[in-house]
Amino acid sequence: MMNHQHPHRFQCRCGQVTGEVADTHSALHAVCYCRDCQAYAHHLGQADAVLDALAGTEVVGTHARHVSFTGGTDQLACVSLTGKGLLRWYARCCHTPLANTGRDWRMPYAGLVHSCLRTPGGEALGPPAFGPVQMHLETAGAKGGTPPRLGVWKQAKALLGFMPRIAASRLTGSYRRTPFFDGAGVPVAAVQVLSPAEHARAIAAVEATA
Repeated sequence: MMNHQHPHRFQCRCGQVTGEVADTHSALHAVCYCRDCQAYAHHLGQADAVLDALAGTEVVGTHARHVSFTGGTDQLACVSLTGKGLLRWYARCCHTPLANTGRDWRMPYAGLVHSCLRTPGGEALGPPAFGPVQMHLETAGAKGGTPPRLGVWKQAKALLGFMPRIAASRLTGSYRRTPFFDGAGVPVAAVQVLSPAEHARAIAAVEATA
């Protein structure tokens, strides 16, 4: 029997930027505790909305071709913590984090930040389509406790099931179907790299938290 799934909606907190994730069953559901994800949340002034009790950021990873914007692309903005860091996409209108991508469009991973997949009240924008958390990343960066153990095999299985599909896009050319880059592989929004002072402030905010 053919499996029909409905797209999962996402939007920024003020509702100007909207979009959909077409394929939810193949997504990778993870929580990242790295210092950079924490610094990013602090830089946008969204730490309380984005970081969990252990300073983790919940992310749903998918192929960029499954992501589409349905409105508000004029409010799409992009920042990078350093000149070689991830591209971190957010809504300029209300500073809602939307997704993280690599700098090279030929590796079309898109990590959707949970804050755009739920309403401001915490309700999912659609059915709970992505399943339970499958991976914990950079757990040494957790604050105030230790994340629950998920098991090495469980996490390896999730990663091995996900990454080959992303890597294969180099052969199939499907990496070209992305809302984050134009047809020449240039980001659709100008990339703002944090100044040394901005970066230092964001890191200081991370270090100041318990």
